Amino acid sequence: MNTVLRGAAMGAVLGASVLLATLTSAAAQDWPSRNVTVVVPVPPGVTSDLVARVVFEQVGKQLGQTFVIENRVGAGGTIGGNTVAKATPDGHTILVWGAIAAANALYTKLPYDTLNDFTPVAVFGQTPLVVVTGAGRFKTLGELVSAAKADPGKLNYATVGAGSASHFGAEQLAVAAGFSAQHIPFKGSEWLTEVLAGRLDFSVPPIPSAIGLLRDGKLVPLAVSSSTRSPSLPDVPTMIEAGLKADAVYPFYTAAFLPAKTPHAIAEKLHAEIMKALAQRSVQDRLTTAGVDPMPMTMAEFGAFFKKDIANNLALVKAAKMPTQ
Repeated sequence: MNTVLRGAAMGAVLGASVLLATLTSAAAQDWPSRNVTVVVPVPPGVTSDLVARVVFEQVGKQLGQTFVIENRVGAGGTIGGNTVAKATPDGHTILVWGAIAAANALYTKLPYDTLNDFTPVAVFGQTPLVVVTGAGRFKTLGELVSAAKADPGKLNYATVGAGSASHFGAEQLAVAAGFSAQHIPFKGSEWLTEVLAGRLDFSVPPIPSAIGLLRDGKLVPLAVSSSTRSPSLPDVPTMIEAGLKADAVYPFYTAAFLPAKTPHAIAEKLHAEIMKALAQRSVQDRLTTAGVDPMPMTMAEFGAFFKKDIANNLALVKAAKMPTQ
């Protein structure tokens, strides 16, 4: 290729790149141009749902647009996840989910690729789990662990379903402490009744799911699954303070994702608007009351964290010999 043709070709490529960048920037400036659907693959009232409603109410005010929460439940959350993975990548369909990495580890035939079909955008916050038991059952986490080790497999724990935070949090505790227990899954709040009645030995739910009964003294908190004490339960020790190693902590967080091919400028704008919303005192107060602690990350930091979380959940399923589906 002669110099003239080479120069023309390079000019064409450069021109196309400039045009694409201009169009992408214009798309971000125009976004959102209509109502935005926020898909939450859990029932109303669950942590991810509560967080999504609080944050996107504020984001909607900032952008002068309506963000509609759509609860798409089923198949461990993967129905909702697939809805977003296959959505038009224009920023008008957002996924808010706290168990996406767990679902990736538990379900072997997903209709989407967790790492390649989503763009991790922003973390709303982390929700520490709390080990709870009925009144009079165990007084400390050490007592629970000792009882579980003394009679392997006899203790049972309640969750809101396979792949939930309470499921993976309990298995992380068991693997780290070196005991086994039977998993008893429920589809709703029935687990509370069973633990309260003492028919089930313990559970490891997100703090918001149990905060009312904990404050009323009906459930007994043994430890929180976080590296520091939770502002929501400042008198409850962490698992590390209770005598376990750091790997006993299961990080449960709620985050926003977009379809993978969404223009980066739109993803960056959404990230910025979420961060702006999270900086509002009214939003912070509501999230703290709900048991959600700050977990500030840049978009790049969250992307790296998400990849590591995917790997950690796969390792947990293997170590705990959890049955995949």
